[in-house]
Amino acid sequence: VQLQASGGGLVQAGGSLRVSCVASGRIFSSHVMGWFRQAPGKEREFVGSIRWSTGSTRVVDSVKGRFTISKDSARNTVYLQMNNLKPEDTAVYFCARANGLSSDEREYRNWGRGTLVTVSS
Repeated sequence: VQLQASGGGLVQAGGSLRVSCVASGRIFSSHVMGWFRQAPGKEREFVGSIRWSTGSTRVVDSVKGRFTISKDSARNTVYLQMNNLKPEDTAVYFCARANGLSSDEREYRNWGRGTLVTVSS
């Protein structure tokens, strides 16, 4: 499976953006798709994930109420809808696949090229 994130860009604080992650291969029902981000000068961090079989999602507290994860199984695509963006959300956003629920990036594979989201104040 190859993953490709896209949809990043420049947005003002308070604005919204949706980034996508398209999988070139099959995603199995046991898979979990995760979103991570890496801000300039910082380590990559877990943002949230979605279980492919049920669509159940989880996000970290720092984005709860602002970010939503969803999927389109027919398009093999996962979305990260980001609302009320803040300058501290500026980062390169990555998607990856895991075999089970985890927030540990070491459990994830098939990292795609990220997409840059820049939030101006």
